[in-house]
Order: sequence, then C-alpha cells, then structure tokens
Amino acid sequence: MRLGVFGLRTRPTRVLLSALGIAIGIAAMIAVVGISSSSQAALARVLDDLGTNLLQVVPGEDAAGETATLPADGVALLERRDDVEQAAGVGRVTGRNVYRTDLVPEAASGGITLDAVQGDLLEVLQGETVSGGWFAADDLPQVVLGSTAAATLGIGAVDADTRVWIGGRWVAVAGVLAPLPLAPELDSSALVPASGADAAFGFAGRPTRLYARADPTRVVEARDLLAATLDPVDPRRVQVSRPSDALAAQQATESSFTALLLGVGGVALLVGGIGVANTMVITVLERRGEVGVRRALGARRRDIRRQFLVESLLLSLAGGAVGVALGCSVTAVFAATQGWPVVIPSWAAAGGLLATVVIGGVSGIHPAGRAARMAPTEALAT
Repeated sequence: MRLGVFGLRTRPTRVLLSALGIAIGIAAMIAVVGISSSSQAALARVLDDLGTNLLQVVPGEDAAGETATLPADGVALLERRDDVEQAAGVGRVTGRNVYRTDLVPEAASGGITLDAVQGDLLEVLQGETVSGGWFAADDLPQVVLGSTAAATLGIGAVDADTRVWIGGRWVAVAGVLAPLPLAPELDSSALVPASGADAAFGFAGRPTRLYARADPTRVVEARDLLAATLDPVDPRRVQVSRPSDALAAQQATESSFTALLLGVGGVALLVGGIGVANTMVITVLERRGEVGVRRALGARRRDIRRQFLVESLLLSLAGGAVGVALGCSVTAVFAATQGWPVVIPSWAAAGGLLATVVIGGVSGIHPAGRAARMAPTEALAT
C-alpha cells in the first residue's frame, strides 16, 4: 500500500487526468440514476397527494367521424352515480379571447382559452390558488387564471384592481391557480363561472370536458361505465381516461431514457478504464529501473505484481470516490432546483465504487504482470 501510494504521488498530473476519466463516468451514472429516482419520487408524491381516482371525460367521434358533444347536464349525471364522489366540468367559450388590456391587437391572443366552470372544479382537481382566491358567487363577472395563462398575461400577485379584457369588457381577476398536474390543459385557460357566462360571454351551456372523483375502490368500474351514463345510445361517442395513467406512462418513458443515459455513462466509464490501463502501461515502462533494483534486492515477482496492481486499484478507487461525490452533488442541486426530493439509491453509490474496483483490477492486470515478468538484469539494463 505504501509503495502504491508513493507511486501515485510521484506523478500527480498523470494520476489526476486518469482519475478524472473514471470520475466523469461514475458521476454521469450516479447523476442519471439519482435524477431519475428523484423524479420518480416527486411523481409518486404528486400522485399520493392528488390521488389516482380522478377520471376525465371528453367527447369522442360519432359514426360520421364528427366530434360528438357531451350532455348539458353531464355534471349532474355523473354525480348521481354511487361510485362517483364528486364531479365538475368546463365548457369552452369560443370567439372570446383574453387580453391584458383593451389596447392589445386581437390577433395576439397568446393561446389563452376561455372556459366556463360547472361544479366545484377546484375541489375535484384538488387545486389551489397561488394568489387571490376562487370565485365569489355574488361577484360577476370574474375570472380565475391558470398558471400559464397568468404568466402569459404578465399577472403575478392579484389585488382588487387586477383586471383583464374579455369579449369587449373588463373582467376582475379573482385569483391565479397553481399548476394542475392532473389537468395541465387548464393551465393555459381563463376560467369563468358557468352561471352568468351565457349572458356575459355567450357560453352555450354544454361542457367540453368533465372531471369525476371516483370511489378509490371502484375506479375501474366507474371508468368503464361513465361513457354509458353520459351517452346510453352510443357510449363510443364518449372517451374516458385516467390522468394519472398519463403520468405513469411519462414515468415509464423517463425510465427508458434513463437506461439510454446509463449506457452513455457506461461508455464514459469504459473510456476512463482504458485511460487507467494506458497510464499503468506507461508507468511500468518508465519505472523499469526501479523494478530491476527491487528485484535485485530480493523482491519476488508477486511483490512487483502486487505493487502495480495496488497502484491501479488506488487510482481507479480515487476517481470513483470523486465521481460518486460529484454525481451526488449534481443530483442534489438539480433536484433542489426542480423542487424534488433528493433520492440517491444506495446501490448506485456502492455499485459505482465496486465498478471502479473492477475496472482498476482489470486495467492493472496486464501492466502488473508485464512488470513482474521483467528479469532484474534486463530491467536494470534499460
């Protein structure tokens, strides 16, 4: 061990560059695993908080291939079911854009849609406001902005004077919603109460999207029967989905992408191992005189082999330790910026260090064996 450490200390620059190759590969693998695990933990926390019993209903297509419509009393129909705990809906108001002021050109709508809310949408989606509040029943007209819509309009904090221009009239902004993970389509919406929206904005009264909180023990049953409840004649004209399934699919996609990145990290680790092997080969060639002296003084072949093998292992282990620390730091910083919990599987850190030991051993076997096979006279002569 002393000889191995001494051998590394005599060539610090070369050791640093070789260890850096190992460190980059290990850091890449640790960061990929850590960031993926942190993302999955954040998603699991979101699903635990919001639940997996939310169902979403949208119109399908009729026999002619045209977009069908949902019944005007869709919310009431869903609430009558004993396997549905809560229901709400939104109806798209066409021909009404949302602007920050009445001086904005009509073409600059910013992609913000206007939707009329039926039922207690905030409760069903388990959403919350980041500024202001939800609708006050006696204060019309009024609007609640989705997170993306508010950002597009440049509205942050809401006060009594905050207004937007909709359909040729000023409308008070009641609040701004936090992002809705299970209903991201509403993040770019301006929401108005359905009561009075017909007179104020020309709302036709039909919902274009329904949301239902099913009994957690009967989610599958409710999902299979909601279409027939809303359209008994042709249930195929109604599409029912589970938003949490989309998040789970996203998680599966991220897992596949993680496997790809792990492969890239493995290639970087392989390159680092080749660098270690190259360093050890050059080290053996440069230190033939030292090998000859040690052999002449009585060192056996296995002593020479062990010396260089220990140097290779220490070099790889040092790079691996730095890589694990760097990978953990990258994961912690990235997770903190995203608001995720920091999750670094213990097997990833332990596996990273084990991989470096294996790489160090494999990379050092040939150079160590080459050094051990040198005859004392041959080594001293060169």
